[in-house]
Amino acid sequence: QVQLVESGGGSVQAGDSLRLSCAVSGRTFTYAVGWFRQAPDKEREFVAAISPGSTYYSHFVKGRFTISRDDAKNTVYLQMNSLKPEDTAVYYCALKPGIWYSTVAEDFDSWGQGTQVTVSL
Repeated sequence: QVQLVESGGGSVQAGDSLRLSCAVSGRTFTYAVGWFRQAPDKEREFVAAISPGSTYYSHFVKGRFTISRDDAKNTVYLQMNSLKPEDTAVYYCALKPGIWYSTVAEDFDSWGQGTQVTVSL
């Protein structure tokens, strides 16, 4: 059974940085991982994704966030720099089997429990 556990969230001020981690267990074949976020009273939205050969970012984080993976540790990271108050949300990582990434939440079949990121002025 695949499990994903996020960590690294917290409360920071605008302009600060955080690094989120997503530890993957139970999966031995090729997979892609996506990060999504959901703010209060808003729909879940795509943030970034990584497959074995590619990365992709939403327009509102491109240039500020970096997604990476350490396959030896089965961990995917989301480095978030220059954080803004509008980045405040619960961040989720999700796994999609195969070599292709996706920006569509329904394509991912395993999800973590989420980690809260709060950015204040």
